[in-house]
Amino acid sequence: MNDTHDFHCGFVAIVGRPNVGKSTLMNHLIGQKVSITSKKAQTTRHRVNGIHTEADAQFVFVDTPGFQTFHRNALNDVLNKSVKDTLSNVDCVLFVIEAMRWTGADRELLPLLPRNTPVLLVINKLDKAKDRAALSAFIAEVEAEFAFAGAEVVSAKHGQRLVELLDRVRPHLPESPPLYPEDMVTDKSERFLAAEIVREKLFRYLGEELPYSMNVEVELFETEESGMRRIHVAILVDKEGQKSIVIGKGGEKLKKISTEARLDMETLFDGKVFLQTWVKVKSGWADDVRFLKQFGLD
Repeated sequence: MNDTHDFHCGFVAIVGRPNVGKSTLMNHLIGQKVSITSKKAQTTRHRVNGIHTEADAQFVFVDTPGFQTFHRNALNDVLNKSVKDTLSNVDCVLFVIEAMRWTGADRELLPLLPRNTPVLLVINKLDKAKDRAALSAFIAEVEAEFAFAGAEVVSAKHGQRLVELLDRVRPHLPESPPLYPEDMVTDKSERFLAAEIVREKLFRYLGEELPYSMNVEVELFETEESGMRRIHVAILVDKEGQKSIVIGKGGEKLKKISTEARLDMETLFDGKVFLQTWVKVKSGWADDVRFLKQFGLD
């Protein structure tokens, strides 16, 4: 890889209100799933770095929680602080919104955007914008509210116009040798990724409120000589009554979550996985800041 003065490398934050496709965008930009996706708000709890390396540049994308105020507890205060902290330590910001939908929740983020760091407006869900003239008028309306360094329309879900987006980001990366090996796609460990995969399935298959009172703890992660990974995961819920919801009738819900999580892990880790999951009650964890620190969420 070329690490001379011609090489550029930098950090790029991906921000936006919940459910605009930030995690999907990062996964497609790096060509692999490292950040969990869900239709529910604020599924991303940790700062996740995804790495995309080309011949002359390395892009380190930082996926952030969706900034929101609906679920008010210590957990969400920590997540919202994480968004603000991330924005002060990057070289470029991608502010992601949904095509033809400019909401009050989007506007709430504008005061948080840095004034001394280039911010690119990314209009996602291109398939929702059939009328070119209407799309141009929509972009002009949004651009009038902030001094963006540029705008690009993409479809994260279908991987459309991502090359053009990278071309817009590249000039904002500082001259620097690469920070990571060229075949590395995330700075997170396999243990972390295993927990995130289980958490994604919980968000996908459980009710609207319950996932916000849950977390996942990997109690064992071992790789055997054969290459098989043996992983034990505890699902933490806030109340005793939530335990049966996660397990489901006859254990069917937990079995479905575990099976799909195991298959995703085998794809990501490129090897066999033995996954064991169970549910534990730890009351009040989402409102206990000391407990959040234990899980690296402070």
